[in-house]
Amino acid sequence: MIPLTTSASCSTMSDAEDVGKIVERKDDGMAKKTKKPNQKMQAWIEARKRHHLSHAQVHMARELGMNPAKLGKIDNHKQQPWKLPLPQFIEELYFKRFGKTSPEAVLSIEERCRLEAAKKEERRTARLRAVDSATTREAPLR
Repeated sequence: MIPLTTSASCSTMSDAEDVGKIVERKDDGMAKKTKKPNQKMQAWIEARKRHHLSHAQVHMARELGMNPAKLGKIDNHKQQPWKLPLPQFIEELYFKRFGKTSPEAVLSIEERCRLEAAKKEERRTARLRAVDSATTREAPLR
């Protein structure tokens, strides 16, 4: 759990409570709130919670190309005894398609968003440095 201070009150947030609130620790010990994941990732976070899926099962469903909004149709609502429960159904489809029981590297949606944001920020700073060095080289010395 990460203690988080808000303007209204102090609270602690677990992964289950902070749907779109990714919090990172800075070197000075202060928590910095980053922006919410994009809508696609947010839909997968909500689907994971709604259908009680693990991070591995969400990863498998994404690799299979499933739509998080349509998982409710696939899910067994205990009225259809021939259907498998959604988590086992995803695992079975994944095994049929890829021939393995689980992906090699499983990342949570939140971790994937953090890595993508860090990569994007790194590319942005590299591009700014390249533009800076190009403008300093082009400026004539007088």
